[in-house]
Amino acid sequence: MFYPTFRARRIRGKEVFRNMVRETSLSTNDLIYPMFSAFGKGIKKEISSMPGIYQQSIENIVAEAQEAYELGVPAVILFGIPETKDAVGSDAYAEHGIIQETIRALKKEVPKLAVITDVCMCEYTDHGHCGIIKDGDVDNDETLELLAKEALSHAQAGADMVAPSDMMDGRVMAIREALDNNGYKHIPVMSYAVKYASGYYGPFREAAESTPQFGDRRSYQMDPANRLEAFREAQMDVEEGADIIMVKPGLPYLDVVREMRNQFNLPVAVYNVSGEYSMIKAAAQMGWIDEDRVTMETMMSFKRAGADLILTYHAKEVAKLLHKGYEIDRASRCGCP
Repeated sequence: MFYPTFRARRIRGKEVFRNMVRETSLSTNDLIYPMFSAFGKGIKKEISSMPGIYQQSIENIVAEAQEAYELGVPAVILFGIPETKDAVGSDAYAEHGIIQETIRALKKEVPKLAVITDVCMCEYTDHGHCGIIKDGDVDNDETLELLAKEALSHAQAGADMVAPSDMMDGRVMAIREALDNNGYKHIPVMSYAVKYASGYYGPFREAAESTPQFGDRRSYQMDPANRLEAFREAQMDVEEGADIIMVKPGLPYLDVVREMRNQFNLPVAVYNVSGEYSMIKAAAQMGWIDEDRVTMETMMSFKRAGADLILTYHAKEVAKLLHKGYEIDRASRCGCP
C-alpha cells in the first residue's frame, strides 16, 4: 500500500471514523483501585509524594470505596498499616488484623464491591522485608507458611480475591493449597507473577511504611534487565494455580505486558505503580503536561499492550473522565499539539 493510492488520512479525517476503527478501548470495568488502610479512627493522612492518595482508617476507607464503586470502579486492592510491627509480621495473618477488619467493613457496607487483598509481609514486619529473615536474607520456604496463613485469613474475613506480591518461589502453590484445603476453592489468586526490583516504588514505600530497614529486595524481585526470566516466573505461577498474572511496574515494562498477553491465555493485569502516578502528578502541578490527556494516554497504553486489568491510583479520576465522555483525541479540539 503506497501513496497516493492509499491515504491513511482518509479515515483519520473525521471523528466518527476515528471512533469506529479505534482498536483499543478502556472502561471502568478495567480498573482496580489501591487503598491504604491504617489502624485507628479519624485518620485521613495524605501521602506527601502521592497527591490525592491517603492512609485512612477503616471508616474513611469505606466512604472512599463507596465513592469509587458509585463511579463504576468494580474493585479495590487493600494494603495495611498495622498498629504494631514485629519480625514475623503477626498482624498480616491475625484474625482481627487491620486488613481483616477492613475487609469485613467493606463487605458489610459496600457488598457488591470486589475486595482484593495484597498478600505480603513487608507492611507488617519491623524490618520491612517480605518474609522471615535468616542470615541477612528472606528465608523462602518459612515465608511460604506465613503467606498461606495470611491469604487464608483474608478469605475467612470475606476477601473476594487474594494477590500475592512477595515474589517467593512457590507461593502461589502454597496459597492455593491453603485455600483449597479450607473450603475456599472459589477464591481466585491474582499473582504478581512478574515483579521487578524497581525504582518506581519509592512513593509506595512512604504510603505503606514498608521501606526495608537494611539491604534491598533484589534477592527476590526481578532484575529490570531480564525479559526471558519473566516467562519462567509467569509459567511457574500459572502451573501452580494462578488465575490472573500481573506485571509490575507498568510503563517501563509494556514490552513484558505484551509478551505475557502473547504467551498465556489467562487474564493479564498491570500495576500502574506509585512512581508512575507521582510523576504525572508532579509534571501536571508544574504545568508541563495536560494531566487528563497524559493519564488517559497512559491507561490506553496498558490496554494496547494487552492488559485486561489495570491497578491504578488514577482509578477514580479515570472513571470520572470516562463518565464525562472523555475521548482520546479531545486534545485535537483544544489546540494541543
